[in-house]
Amino acid sequence: MKRLSAIIIGFLVLGAGLAGCATGTSTGGWVTLLDGSSLKGWYTVGKANWRIEGGAVVADRKTGKDNGFVVTDGIYKDFELKVEFWASDDANSGVYMRCGNPEVLTDRICYEANIFDQRPDPSYGTGSLVHIAKVAPMPKAGGKWNTYDISVKGTHIVLVLNGVKTVEVNHSLLKDGRIGLQYAAGVIKFRKVQIRPL
Repeated sequence: MKRLSAIIIGFLVLGAGLAGCATGTSTGGWVTLLDGSSLKGWYTVGKANWRIEGGAVVADRKTGKDNGFVVTDGIYKDFELKVEFWASDDANSGVYMRCGNPEVLTDRICYEANIFDQRPDPSYGTGSLVHIAKVAPMPKAGGKWNTYDISVKGTHIVLVLNGVKTVEVNHSLLKDGRIGLQYAAGVIKFRKVQIRPL
């Protein structure tokens, strides 16, 4: 009986470990959520023309009908996030976090690490946490590959764009939720998204 119990516990532990990696590969605690080859583990909201192209997840206005998101199936609370993206100069995009409503994502009910070089109010443009933490001077992301390194732990949020910290703030409104990648204008490409739960 003890041996049977040990075997059952072993299977449960193994299953829990595999469930944590259901949407990608895991290395050193990092789980790849998106690798540019598929949208497994993600779903779409809105009518943006998300597609796999050239090793990235891409959206643009060529055949797109509207704004939209790709959103994780999983819910995350405290984590580190690495995002590799390419944005056109006129892109309007962002990385949304702790989105509680799986079908409605906005910068008022999610945290948004912005990607928007031409935002009319640049204080909440690229590198900012929209409506919460301004950035000055605003960095530019257009026309090149960029990296966002994001840490969300409890109320503490840090954004690092291309190795430069742009935001460090405490904010307690949102507790957990999904991660969404936004398309609203221009061209946006996401090559890799990795997460390490904390």
